[in-house]
Amino acid sequence: MRIAFIGLGHMGGPMARNLVQAGHHLRVFDLSAEAAQGLVGLDAQRVQAATSPAEAARDAEFVVTMLPAAKHVEAVLCGQGGDGSGVLATVPRGVPIVDCSTIDPATVQRLAQLAAAQGNPLADAPVSGGTGGAAAGTLTFMVGATPDLFAQVQPVLQGMGQHIVHCGTTGTGQVAKICNNLLLAISMIGVAEAMSLGAALGIDPQVLAGIVNTSSGRCWSADTYNPYPGVMPNAPASRGYSGGFGVDLMRKDLGLANDAARQVHQPLPLGAQALQLYELWSRQGHGQLDFSSIIQLLQGQRPA
Repeated sequence: MRIAFIGLGHMGGPMARNLVQAGHHLRVFDLSAEAAQGLVGLDAQRVQAATSPAEAARDAEFVVTMLPAAKHVEAVLCGQGGDGSGVLATVPRGVPIVDCSTIDPATVQRLAQLAAAQGNPLADAPVSGGTGGAAAGTLTFMVGATPDLFAQVQPVLQGMGQHIVHCGTTGTGQVAKICNNLLLAISMIGVAEAMSLGAALGIDPQVLAGIVNTSSGRCWSADTYNPYPGVMPNAPASRGYSGGFGVDLMRKDLGLANDAARQVHQPLPLGAQALQLYELWSRQGHGQLDFSSIIQLLQGQRPA
């Protein structure tokens, strides 16, 4: 299949590589020419670099976007001020567009209407699993689409992920993603507080983690991604909080959750507090650290 893939960052690059390895032909675009050429170098017979989203989408049979924020998705699909550089200017009628970015549900629904007006169905399919899951092809895709569109896009997504979940109509994929990350942020702060308190009171963090992970406090933030350094050798906490899911990305997702909650008048007292903490940590210059580094804010520390 001829696939236009736009956005080759920490997540998009590995996802695109998996599609190439699955036998698809890709025409790719990224603002970083180096990222695009790196993918071309993987298999020059199957991968071409485009100079714009519009060029990438020309003659495509499928379009995938993986971008940082809503404004980038809109620019890629619609172009800049009608300059014809967007996907919708050239993509053949009927070709499905799958946006894997994490953005607000309202923007997804609006862009889906614009795409539908030109004859192109759009599904939102944000992911969970991090850069490791992107590289391994084990991502979870949360898909908002009609049943027919879901059936159409599922085979391609299976080339990049292990769990392809139909969440409901357009926008519900984003709803699932922001709710999951809301819970993730809150649970990480809770684990960070508990681990910090335990260490301050004199218990060995390894012992405390072992107890938590076999007791009612067990959660992913504790048993897989523990924020206390040295507890888990492969967690970002044990490598200076480098790599992983960044503070600024978590801050963005918490902002999306809080904005969505205001629109439907749903109180988020813990979500609001979590957002404040991540905003503070980001303002102090730690936006590129892994989000589990929030433990250092709670301990009044700074990275070495």
